[in-house]
Amino acid sequence: MKVVKNYLYNASYQLFLILVPLITTPYISRVLGPEGVGINAYTNSIIQYFVLFGSIGINLYGNREIAYHRDDPAKLTKTFWEIESLRIIAILGAIVIFMGYLAIVHKYHNYLVMQSFQLIAAAFDISWFFMGTEDFRTTVLRNMLVKILSVVLIFSFVKTASDTALYILIIGASQLVGNITLWPYLRKRLVPGMFHHLNIWRHFRPALVLFVPQVATQIYLVLNKTMLGQFDSVTAAGFFDNSDKIVKMVLAIVTATGTVMLPRVAHTFAQGNMKKVNSYLYTTFDFVTFASIPMMFGLAAIAPKFATWFFGPKFAATSTLLMCEAPVILFIAWSNAIGTQYLLPTNHNREYTVSVTIGAVVNLLLNIPLIIKWGAVGAAISTVVSEASVAFYQLYVIRKQASLSRLFTSFWKYLLAGVVMFAVVFAMNLHLPFGAVNLVLEVGVGIVIYGLFMVILRPKIMTTVKDFVGSRH
Repeated sequence: MKVVKNYLYNASYQLFLILVPLITTPYISRVLGPEGVGINAYTNSIIQYFVLFGSIGINLYGNREIAYHRDDPAKLTKTFWEIESLRIIAILGAIVIFMGYLAIVHKYHNYLVMQSFQLIAAAFDISWFFMGTEDFRTTVLRNMLVKILSVVLIFSFVKTASDTALYILIIGASQLVGNITLWPYLRKRLVPGMFHHLNIWRHFRPALVLFVPQVATQIYLVLNKTMLGQFDSVTAAGFFDNSDKIVKMVLAIVTATGTVMLPRVAHTFAQGNMKKVNSYLYTTFDFVTFASIPMMFGLAAIAPKFATWFFGPKFAATSTLLMCEAPVILFIAWSNAIGTQYLLPTNHNREYTVSVTIGAVVNLLLNIPLIIKWGAVGAAISTVVSEASVAFYQLYVIRKQASLSRLFTSFWKYLLAGVVMFAVVFAMNLHLPFGAVNLVLEVGVGIVIYGLFMVILRPKIMTTVKDFVGSRH
């Protein structure tokens, strides 16, 4: 199955993206300290607004449009050059606005200049093309090589807290190089000489429709760090950023399904096969629920001692943040399965936009009072509530197109297994001295407990796995 193969490619890359920070984050946290980590988090949150403006929804829109036309080389080529031209124009506009911002804002000026490499890199990002054609191998292997190079550079040149700007530069420049190296692969995919009669602006409005939800999404992805830097301190932003990194590392494996399934569902929808589209939804929703619940409870269980051991004693405050933020793993998994894998590829753009806008508004309204009162903990609580609001609204939206009872058939089984696993692992974490060996032990015990409950309770995922294994023989 191509979907499974692409998922394994993407999941392996997401796993690789987890392993890289597992290697670099403890080092960077100890070398740069809370302030250096916080400066990077705060200035990166600023540059992401400009990257967002320059992207104008093209990553999702381009992915979908390429999936629609991938069987027609001429249309595929024309669509690519039109969308990429629009992206470059938008990025140039974002660069001009960013230069104006630098002229009036002088705090962390040098760090912001280093962050600007990410803005330049965005102009050359054509990963959406390869995702739309379901060619995950090309992007995965190329990005892995670039990431390895960045790790080597970080350990070679980032030695003290004064190297914060250099660290930011390495991250941005690596991203730029990675994006540029994908371009040679286009020669095998596109029809030569189709630069004439391009209708660039026909894509502007539909891309803008997807740009609105991305604005909303970006708000509750980076606004927390921006507001922590403004209302509390860059140190608090650093604590929250490290907590958020761990949560996103864990979540990456689950959300890999979204990247893989969007083009597949879009292609199936274009063929008019709604029964198959709904079948994809039931399968992926059950899978992400099965996978995200033990990740959520497992992270919360090891959090009390994990942060200090992993980031260093200066980041002890991150432990509480990890426990508070862990539930977003489940809520984002759900909204990814419904939003990215169902609403977007089936052209329910309005419903998707409303859902993430609700999340952004909830996040914004809660952030100000909660950050002022509780600092980074307030930001974590705000994040959980906003992600929950997105997921539950999306469930409400699809209640007539899909069976909610079928989506949640095995939910109680996963939840029961997760709660028991949490109780045991949390008790181990409190009573055992924490270290690499005991971390592996706690994770292993958690996996065994959850696995035993799966065998005993026989949830839907067991049948899915059995059917898949049977189909391979």
